[in-house]
Amino acid sequence: MTDIGVRGIRHAVLRGADRVCRATPADRDRAVDALRAAAVLGVVLGHWLVTALVSDGRALRTASPLRDMPWLTPVSWLFQTLAVFFLVGGHVATRGYASARARGVPYHRWLTGRLTRLFKPVAAVLSLWTVAALALLLSGTEFGTVRTLVKLALSPLWFLVVFAVLTAATPLLTRLNPLWPLAVVLHVDLLRFGLGGPSWLGWVNVAAGWMVPYTLGAAWTRGELEGRRAGWVLLGCGTAATAALVVWAGYPASMVGVPGEGMSNLDPPTLAVVTFGLAQCGLALLLREPLRHAMRRPVAWAAVALVNLSAMTIFLWHQTALMATTATGLLAGRLPGLHTRPDGLDWVGARLLWLPVFVLALAVCWAAFRFCEQDGGRGARRGRRGRRSRVVRAHRPSGRGTAAKARHV
Repeated sequence: MTDIGVRGIRHAVLRGADRVCRATPADRDRAVDALRAAAVLGVVLGHWLVTALVSDGRALRTASPLRDMPWLTPVSWLFQTLAVFFLVGGHVATRGYASARARGVPYHRWLTGRLTRLFKPVAAVLSLWTVAALALLLSGTEFGTVRTLVKLALSPLWFLVVFAVLTAATPLLTRLNPLWPLAVVLHVDLLRFGLGGPSWLGWVNVAAGWMVPYTLGAAWTRGELEGRRAGWVLLGCGTAATAALVVWAGYPASMVGVPGEGMSNLDPPTLAVVTFGLAQCGLALLLREPLRHAMRRPVAWAAVALVNLSAMTIFLWHQTALMATTATGLLAGRLPGLHTRPDGLDWVGARLLWLPVFVLALAVCWAAFRFCEQDGGRGARRGRRGRRSRVVRAHRPSGRGTAAKARHV
């Protein structure tokens, strides 16, 4: 490509980024969007790095490099970012609910709007994978392979169910102290691990565990976490508690499940993953001001805005992009980093080289299904006529006693 062409592309990117910045209200808290984008991309990259589909004859099975290479465990600390997503989700939901009440919008209308935007993109994923599963079975594909693929593709949906339940309970959680759900998680783990209680008790933590960062988000809305002291306390105490649980209480060091291991911190959530989430939330709170400064750069803000506008599409289709690449690659045989067992540094190097291909496959999914993340056909047509999208909203920095306001961007 010539220098003129490169300069032309650069100029077009800068011009588009400037338009996005000019269209963004000056009072928008861009750190909220940056944290949400980081949380979504963290989950995506984490899955791409620690999930392998190994070809074993005619069948595909899941494997993880964390099992054979435990020294990669810190990868799970970097990319298991669900706590940050629930923190931001609780902050946005409680502020949005306060704004709706101030405008006289009834609870059922507010909830219907939020859940519609949350679940509308799910229909496309379920439809495609229903057809794909039937086609694979009819073509003679082994049932175990189909089950592995469908389970992997639909695994992100568990998070949406939990998030929807917490969203529906927002009026009850608005002023709940995060120590209450944290105490529930503590007692559940004490009963099932310390006193030999039934394993099904752990599923109580699916709601209670993620309620902790969600209610922290509500405390953020109330203005209780504005100072840096709160961030440092959460980061320090969360880190110390997690380290103690791993070193002395026998919890796994990995913050994601490892196939073949007897215990998972994530399925269902344990006290260790919740305290680790507290540390993540503390770090996120400390990063708010640096992120606000960074988001003043047009290109950085345009990239974050794009991820937020497509957050659900990226989240729901990233596993499909991984599997589509894996299945297509089988036509060329067993490819390193894609179909081989993740048990050495050569696999890690090869997998890193596959990441751009996964991105390309996800871009194809995004182009095909991003319309589902808009407000239906009418919303899409309004967007094409220049009206503002309802996907990304403007957020005012929170303060005590002030009702949050939201505006379309």
